Amino acid sequence: MKILILSRNAQLYSTSRLLEAARERGHDAAVVDYLRCYMNIAASRPQVMFGGKPLIKVDAVIPRIGATHTFYGTAVVRQFEVMDVYPLNQSEAITRSRDKLRSLQLLSRKGIGLPVTALAHSTKDVTGVIETVGGAPLVVKLLEGTQGIGVVLCETTKAAESVMEAFRGLDAQILAQEFIKEASGVDIRCLVIGNKVVAAMKREAGQDEFRSNLHRGGKATKVKITPQERSTAVRAAKTMGLRVAGVDLLRSNHGPLVLEVNSSPGLEGIEGATNIDVAGKIIEHIEKNVSLPSA
Repeated sequence: MKILILSRNAQLYSTSRLLEAARERGHDAAVVDYLRCYMNIAASRPQVMFGGKPLIKVDAVIPRIGATHTFYGTAVVRQFEVMDVYPLNQSEAITRSRDKLRSLQLLSRKGIGLPVTALAHSTKDVTGVIETVGGAPLVVKLLEGTQGIGVVLCETTKAAESVMEAFRGLDAQILAQEFIKEASGVDIRCLVIGNKVVAAMKREAGQDEFRSNLHRGGKATKVKITPQERSTAVRAAKTMGLRVAGVDLLRSNHGPLVLEVNSSPGLEGIEGATNIDVAGKIIEHIEKNVSLPSA
């Protein structure tokens, strides 16, 4: 099988592990920078070009699309879809999951647990937004933020008003979200492949930090999740339409709450914490779902 990994950097842990796993299983695999791809959008013979040559006879693509390049990256994935190439995650599902507001609205519609969240456009409505999420302390998030960037814990109502007004003054779109005190700076990352959680880790925030992101000093350890947490993670990934997803959960007094659904989850932290060959399981999923032409 010919598998292309769409990634900007072949040296990244997740990219190199996927490449290694595919080759170990006997596949013809390569890494292609999706920003260097260009497309021939034709009715008779659509193509994706790279280095002046068409990428042909591709059986599957693994999108590792960075948040800052979602528009062009998903356009490349969509072109492969037009060519009947199997995408690990479909372009529409990636786009859906990257829109924080839309993803929360879709999860809410399915009755999946979420922290109470509010959104407003006008700074005149800041007080109502704060009251909606239960008052201070609360979390303010930039809609365009990733990896913990643009996430602020506001300890007081005055601080929340100042942060929200400052962000809106820069014309930034923001969410206000209930602060789950009982989570104590800990979240759960569930790695979902298909209809199954294949690995889970607990991420604990570093000292003087409430965000548990590993690159911010967070610590990752293997964790045993409950049936309810497992079900919530699978349902969240399915709601986004993602075949592979990293689902971040908080443990609250009223059950698991979904923080985010990631369409390009990193593999280094979860493989290191669990000793599970997640990359191999992803390739195995592709093998089971790609129909190859008969010899």
